[in-house]
Amino acid sequence: MPCRDLQDYRWRGARALVLIHEQSMREFLPVWREAVRWGVRLPTTDDPDYASFPTLLHHVFRASRGYMTWLCEKLELPDPRIEPAPPAEVVERDADRYLEHLLERWRTSLAGVDEARLQPIFKTRWGADISGESMLEHAVVHPLRHRFQLEELMERASP
Repeated sequence: MPCRDLQDYRWRGARALVLIHEQSMREFLPVWREAVRWGVRLPTTDDPDYASFPTLLHHVFRASRGYMTWLCEKLELPDPRIEPAPPAEVVERDADRYLEHLLERWRTSLAGVDEARLQPIFKTRWGADISGESMLEHAVVHPLRHRFQLEELMERASP
């Protein structure tokens, strides 16, 4: 359950997206673990982020970190001091600790930002042009999308 006490946010829209991102991340991890327990097979793809379950979890953590560091960079905010995602070799072992660290850093970084500051368009690290608000929305949907994919794979694998 996400922390709902973020009352010091200047813009409630950012607060809502931070809390929904937290919920999305917290919902992704148990589904990922369940898929691993079930022995679900990931689809064959050239996407290196889908090479294995550990690389997928690393990808979701790394992306979440990247969204917030990008936002802080573009908005000229202090570095959120989010440590890099654990490498695939140890990500499962470190998942709970890292998730708590990641979400803790997410909770405070945008508290003083008003709505207008999140509206300008910036170039993402992957080359798209989006606003800060759109990046927050993307950060919410990213773990939802991967959770949905894993749930579908489990549905197909169930008897």
